[in-house]
Amino acid sequence: MLHKVRVHDLYETLRDKLQLQLIAGKSGLDIALLDETLDPASHLVAGPLNDIHPNRVQVIGHAEQHYLETLGDEREAMLGHLFRSPTRVLVLVDEVSADPVMLAHAEQAGMVVLTSPLSMRTVLDHLQYFTSLRLSDKSTLHGVFMDVLGMGVLITGDPAVGKSELALELVSRGNRLVADDAPEFTRIAPDTVSGSCPPLLREFLEVRGLGVLNIRTMFGDNAIKHNKYLRLIVHLHPMSDQELATMERLATRQEIREVLGVPIPQITIPVAPGRNLAILVEAAVRAHLLARQGHDATKEFIARQQQVLTDAE
Repeated sequence: MLHKVRVHDLYETLRDKLQLQLIAGKSGLDIALLDETLDPASHLVAGPLNDIHPNRVQVIGHAEQHYLETLGDEREAMLGHLFRSPTRVLVLVDEVSADPVMLAHAEQAGMVVLTSPLSMRTVLDHLQYFTSLRLSDKSTLHGVFMDVLGMGVLITGDPAVGKSELALELVSRGNRLVADDAPEFTRIAPDTVSGSCPPLLREFLEVRGLGVLNIRTMFGDNAIKHNKYLRLIVHLHPMSDQELATMERLATRQEIREVLGVPIPQITIPVAPGRNLAILVEAAVRAHLLARQGHDATKEFIARQQQVLTDAE
């Protein structure tokens, strides 16, 4: 899946953080950083000057500037090749300045040239993070995405099962809403999925009988979280009293669900009259955190029972 991200998007997103100044190639702001004409295997790669496998965003610091100066008569040919490559943006860092020849090439090619007073490492960190968020694989899942006790939790279930009501109670207990109904997830690392809210839905929660609520207005800024890593899925499954009574009491309904190729633990919580789902979700999060540290209450309980039986023999 190719994402329509323009040079302008990168510039506007990072302008303040990196103190970017646009010095040439303004006509190139509307050019796509990734499109069907470019190699889809590489996506946007931001890095120091690379003539063999050009980056979409070429970063030039003092070392790269020194290399260009050592080329002598070949420098003009090098610049000509650079501005004909798949590169879309040139970023000069560490207060490196552009000479008139470079600026002329940029204007002719319609390639954006930016400057930043910050270090190469700082600029690259922000560029690569932007790349991960904006150009990685994305997926929209139905559910409510929450920050519960500091952990990113996606609450799923059939329509009208009570997801939004549960989210409202969790917020009232001090947890935070990330996205209602259609959270967007992005794989930003081989084992990490980040979730966020589409701009149109940000801060809103729809609750049957109450309509659309603005959570920020009702509960304050601390009730909203813009993004969170997805660490746990809680699936709400309606059950009758009879089904609930026949469940195996020591068994936990836990499985693995893949989101963008990343395995995410999923816990199923039975929904029945009289059950406090908010407390159960918080307990599930605490139990999951303990399990990641090697603690399993069920195994400990069974081991204690076996020890009692052994001692009694």
